[in-house]
Amino acid sequence: MKPKNCLIFGASGQIGRNLIRSLTKSNIKVTALTRNIHQKGYIIKTQANPGYLEIVEGSIFNYDLLKKLFRQADLCVNLVGILFEKGKNNFTNIHIEFPKMISKLASIYNLEKFIHLSALGIENAGESIYAQSKLKGEKEILNNFNKAVILRPSIVYSVDDNFTTQLMTLLGLLPIFPIYYNGKTKFRPIHCSDLTNSITKIITDDIRENIIEFAGPDEMSFKEILEKLLSSIEKKRLLFPMPISLARMTAHIFELLPRPLITNDQLRLLKYDNVLSGKYKSNIDFNLNCSLKFEDEVNKYSYMWRNEGEYSKKE
Repeated sequence: MKPKNCLIFGASGQIGRNLIRSLTKSNIKVTALTRNIHQKGYIIKTQANPGYLEIVEGSIFNYDLLKKLFRQADLCVNLVGILFEKGKNNFTNIHIEFPKMISKLASIYNLEKFIHLSALGIENAGESIYAQSKLKGEKEILNNFNKAVILRPSIVYSVDDNFTTQLMTLLGLLPIFPIYYNGKTKFRPIHCSDLTNSITKIITDDIRENIIEFAGPDEMSFKEILEKLLSSIEKKRLLFPMPISLARMTAHIFELLPRPLITNDQLRLLKYDNVLSGKYKSNIDFNLNCSLKFEDEVNKYSYMWRNEGEYSKKE
């Protein structure tokens, strides 16, 4: 049987690399679009056996190239997203216009399935521009392609992430660490491999549902997440509840950096819990196993942030 061809946007990121491995193990070929094959190609090409992965260089807004790719595709997964805006990489272009364009192409070329990665908790965070753009993008997709499956995961983590790894780096450097809203915002972190294996199963088992929420097994506040990370890297730090007025001032300064640590829009987003809403079906309803526990998985790679390295013993 001829393998199906899955077109992936955002293939070089944490989720994309794991998804390539998962899909190709299930006899699904992958076509990955990247802006710069010299910069990202080597990262992507190691994720699959020869013959199961094609890497194409080009812009995600090159409509003629996209038409060619969609003509050859059976499936499409969109993982492209941003947490802050810089120039043309703004929320409107990335979260609304791009999903709108490719969901129309999925309809024109009658793809079997179009899977789009969104985010958990965005319906409550109406004052966040990020959340608003995500919701508008979802609406465009569902208007254009009724076979779309929109996934809303909580925070996705792994050794390749920009969440736990960045936090452990900062916790290793700073004697005092700021927390916002007293660190009470709740999350259900999901391990990257749990999410990508679930995406593969949605394809292979032909699961059909317009919106599926995804959450890991552990519900934790942001403060509890920091405490677990500190325990894992064997460090003690003062977690300082920063007044929001001061947090906004520092965020304005951070926004001047190429990669800001936090923005004012992210501060608005952090006000709201990142847990299952109960309004939609979740990974649990479809027996999509997302059972890897946060503390166990972080302990597998946190040694890189300990003073003594991998073989240090926790007290």
